[in-house]
Amino acid sequence: MSLDEVQAIGFTQFDIVLVTGDAYVDHPSFGTALVGRMLWDAGYKVGIIAQPDWKSDTDFKKLGQPRLFFSVTSGNVDSMVNNYTPNKKKRHDDVYSPSGTGGLRPNRAAIVYTDKLHAIFPDTPIVLGGIEASLRRFAHYDYWSDSVRQSILADAPADILVFGMGERQVVEIARRLSLGKDTNDLTDLTDLTNLTNLTNLTNLTNLTNIPGTVIKLELKKWRAMGHDGYIELPSFTEVSQDKELYARAFRLHYQNQDPIRGRPVAQQHPKTVIVQNKPAMPLSTTELDHVYELPYTRMEHPSYKKSIPALAPVKFTIVSHRGCFASCSFCALTHHQGRIVQSRSIESIVSEVERLVQMPGFNGIVQDVGGPTANMYAMNCSRWETEGACVDKICTHSLCKSLDTSHEQQVELLRLLRKIQGVKKVFIGSGIRYDLVLADSPGYLHDLCEHHVSGQLKVAPEHVTRHVTDIMYKPSREVFEEFMRKFKEVNKELGKEQYLIPYFMSGHPGCTVEDMVELAEYIRDNDLYTEQVQDFTPTPMTASTCMYYTGINPFTMEEVHVAKGKEKRIQRALMQYRDGRNYRLVYEGLKMVGKEELIGNEWQCLVRRRGRKNERT
Repeated sequence: MSLDEVQAIGFTQFDIVLVTGDAYVDHPSFGTALVGRMLWDAGYKVGIIAQPDWKSDTDFKKLGQPRLFFSVTSGNVDSMVNNYTPNKKKRHDDVYSPSGTGGLRPNRAAIVYTDKLHAIFPDTPIVLGGIEASLRRFAHYDYWSDSVRQSILADAPADILVFGMGERQVVEIARRLSLGKDTNDLTDLTDLTNLTNLTNLTNLTNLTNIPGTVIKLELKKWRAMGHDGYIELPSFTEVSQDKELYARAFRLHYQNQDPIRGRPVAQQHPKTVIVQNKPAMPLSTTELDHVYELPYTRMEHPSYKKSIPALAPVKFTIVSHRGCFASCSFCALTHHQGRIVQSRSIESIVSEVERLVQMPGFNGIVQDVGGPTANMYAMNCSRWETEGACVDKICTHSLCKSLDTSHEQQVELLRLLRKIQGVKKVFIGSGIRYDLVLADSPGYLHDLCEHHVSGQLKVAPEHVTRHVTDIMYKPSREVFEEFMRKFKEVNKELGKEQYLIPYFMSGHPGCTVEDMVELAEYIRDNDLYTEQVQDFTPTPMTASTCMYYTGINPFTMEEVHVAKGKEKRIQRALMQYRDGRNYRLVYEGLKMVGKEELIGNEWQCLVRRRGRKNERT
């Protein structure tokens, strides 16, 4: 991170410089650390510029000009999500900054950093990556400006964009540039079907597309070439003016996010054409093991005098797998990690926990072993390897028979982790999919409750009204209730007092005030804890965001109710009806839907009846 460190190591120029909106934490949960370690392991000298002051050139110049390229990311979170609340209020803190200080990264950080680097080093290639770039790679609805924005690659002067989990792509870009290829070679559209040895690239006159990347072409070049094999989306101009075309465009690129059956996707913009190559193939178990076996210190960089709050909840956690086949409408994982689950070997995870035991500060508690959904570890579909994830159905709808939902390997993994000397507890902190638990033998739930719940287990029913859960692609209320019943039975059998922490969501497309009153009554009747709630925030490239902007379900092309403005605030207030600060909005919502019987002093009422003067306040 500094020239002093460069001199201590003994070289004069970096091959690659990574620029990030996060503070630098050497932990595999932080994308910059993971990519940096992968590049270093591949033999490249890597520098990191963390949270540069974008108002001057100084920080961007401090490591000099890299030999190969700059790579830019906004950090672990989209900068607009990071900087603003769902109500578009500026956040005062930032858990990815020293001591949680806010304001250290700009809005639209990836564009700001890229503009700055291009102005200072106009001849050095720039690679965009990370969640902000990945999920803004096509024309997209931007909640904070309430408009459709261009692909980030059309707005930022970068040469290529990496989407998804980018280790393989970034290392390949480095290899090609290190062989003297310029950035035009990176975007060569010639398709070579057999490229098994990257060290032989010098013998090839053309380079393949790089799966998992997006390039931009001049309109003239695009028009001159053949478009066979490409999925052409409605243009930026069309989708920014026609909501039905926006919904159709979303469905087209959603259907081509599979690495096996997906096709290249192109979208014209006013000054360029954005071309997405096929998604990168998932990492094999051996490759994934290697990624997480690199020598991360799991510490903040020693130059920081204050701690980074985001590190504490993940410091002693283990990533066991990637990918999620649930395809929840409000989640962007389908477009980022994909639906194919990629799992590490049990041996690799055991070895990592054995290393944790030796690390300073480890107190015997493994905070989490999981992934996007903890209990999808080692689950597999017989069709993934040859056909990819199905285009016309969701794995969790009626739990497809091709899907192996056995928890046997996870049970064995957790059993071995519990036996490691120095480990007191191994918790599952990343949440589970309870419909998968119910589909398997009761042994997993028994082990989970006996050994791996810290008194509270996170689950995410999100809602209880059937048409809302259907739009969300979440299990029905009946499935959640069956799981609650079995969870209580198992804990009673074990003599434990443990609780479910359910996550619910307000304001999701398809949800009305009537639906939120039903959810509030459900929370009341089941005495559920609702401090941790989520007001739906339209983030780039989710199906729910498409519905929020267009009022259309892109998969059925049917109209969907969308709550905005005051109705959205009322919906959130109903979920936290016990909070006196929400009285006025809850009262108004109940009056709006003719539910005055829930205003009063009886036990079933959501709010008490006050005098006329108090009701107005």
